[in-house]
Amino acid sequence: MKRHTAAAAAALSCLAFLAAPAATATAATTAAAADNPYQRGPAPTVASIEAARGSYAVSQTSVSSLAVTTFGGGTIYYPTSTSDGTFGAVVISPGFTAYESSIAWLGPRLASQGFVVFTIDTLTTLDQPDSRGRQLLAALDYLTQRSTVRARVDASRLGVMGHSMGGGGTLEAAKSRPSLKAAIPLTGWNTDKTWPEITTPTLIVGADGDTVAPVATHSEPFYESLPASLDKAYLELNGATHFTPNSSDTTIAKYSVSWLKRFIDDDTRYDQFLCPLPRPSLTIEEYRGTCPLGS
Repeated sequence: MKRHTAAAAAALSCLAFLAAPAATATAATTAAAADNPYQRGPAPTVASIEAARGSYAVSQTSVSSLAVTTFGGGTIYYPTSTSDGTFGAVVISPGFTAYESSIAWLGPRLASQGFVVFTIDTLTTLDQPDSRGRQLLAALDYLTQRSTVRARVDASRLGVMGHSMGGGGTLEAAKSRPSLKAAIPLTGWNTDKTWPEITTPTLIVGADGDTVAPVATHSEPFYESLPASLDKAYLELNGATHFTPNSSDTTIAKYSVSWLKRFIDDDTRYDQFLCPLPRPSLTIEEYRGTCPLGS
């Protein structure tokens, strides 16, 4: 009987030892989730942020221009799963004379990383940046208040992006609504060159071969005018043009995902891709910026 008791005690001790690592891992995961309740998806790697698709399966729904009056309709892309709770959201505007289709590639690519993404058309293709900025904000309001996926969106964690005049509109939107968590103008165009009022973390993306909105008169002064105390970065694409953001681009996606994750989701796991600052490469002409403050 004593032998059986001793054997049982030994077995229980062994099981407890084997279970300890799992318990420790579970505790660590729980602690991480408690520290950042907005963290979504697995730990990132260079491969995961450069991939054409992230870890989430994506669904989409169309918004007819007939159903809205303050912007031109569009397409909402969102993670199909509801097991992770709500997600941060981003609205993206096309540029002058362009349609939603010109920036549509960003929809599923960003959504698969754990965001609700709304690529929109504007009221007219000739709308100027100030109008596009108002339409970006109107689309965010529609997304969080009226859309069929509003229950999937955390209305306190929102961002804006846009190409060309849509990029100029992104700056206008960030200026008008300081509560935004992230802004990313892509080869942005605007007659206003100074943005000291912006308090939203902003990633400016320019292109070395841009002849429509040359970096010397657009993206660079935009960046330099942002407050020194702001989380900000300037990414100049190498071998690129004004229209590079209209096609799938790994460098744009990589740093957009990292920026949105870091500032919409407050996910410090993405600091590693923003700091130390990326160096010039085959696809990066120049990168300036601040390492994420408080990280």
